[in-house]
Amino acid sequence: MPTYIYAITTTDHPLRLADLQGVGEPATPLRTVRAGGVAAVVSDAPEGLRAKRRDVLAHEAVLESLMADGATLPMRFGLLGPDDDQVARVLEQEGAAYRNRLAELAGHAEFNLKAARDEQDLLLEIVSESDRIRELNERTRTGSAGQDDRIALGELVAGQVAERHDEQARETLEKLQPAAARVARAEPATGHFLNASFLVPAETADEFVKAVREEADRRGEAYTFTLTGPLPPYSFV
Repeated sequence: MPTYIYAITTTDHPLRLADLQGVGEPATPLRTVRAGGVAAVVSDAPEGLRAKRRDVLAHEAVLESLMADGATLPMRFGLLGPDDDQVARVLEQEGAAYRNRLAELAGHAEFNLKAARDEQDLLLEIVSESDRIRELNERTRTGSAGQDDRIALGELVAGQVAERHDEQARETLEKLQPAAARVARAEPATGHFLNASFLVPAETADEFVKAVREEADRRGEAYTFTLTGPLPPYSFV
């Protein structure tokens, strides 16, 4: 039977699994597979497993409980191994790498920050600071712009938006990086200039949250900062 894998932990982790339930309906009991100086928290994989709300929440509850008790490498939902023996073989082969990563994550949590600027506010700034863009924008507004003018306007504005987004992301990271052990950037969604995850020591988490708030206040009402965490350190596994 396939083995469902929730996480990998250190061998001295408390591994309090008695009150936790695994995925599946009925819920599958949790157990551990140990090899290579680490332990994997696993269960039997139910047939036809899909990302139903109940199972996703069960998976997350296991991770949250494990992380609350010590360093944990969280696995994504739905990760399967052929059986416990195969899982043990991988743990034995990769044990040193897992132990190193667990040591790095010990006492840390992940925070994700998404930052955006009001589009209208940004465009007004771009138009006010560029004579060429202002000229082309006026032609377009009055209907006297040709096709080449409209294309040129679009390209100039897009270039300025990208340039300013890059600058805002760089400045924000410079403010926040000193409070984090590591930073992992992801592609921002449309309208955002930053999507970054921060690996933060637990003892300085309050200081990091304060730094984010101060940066958001400094930017002003035209900016939206969305901070989520503490989270399992998926971005650093």
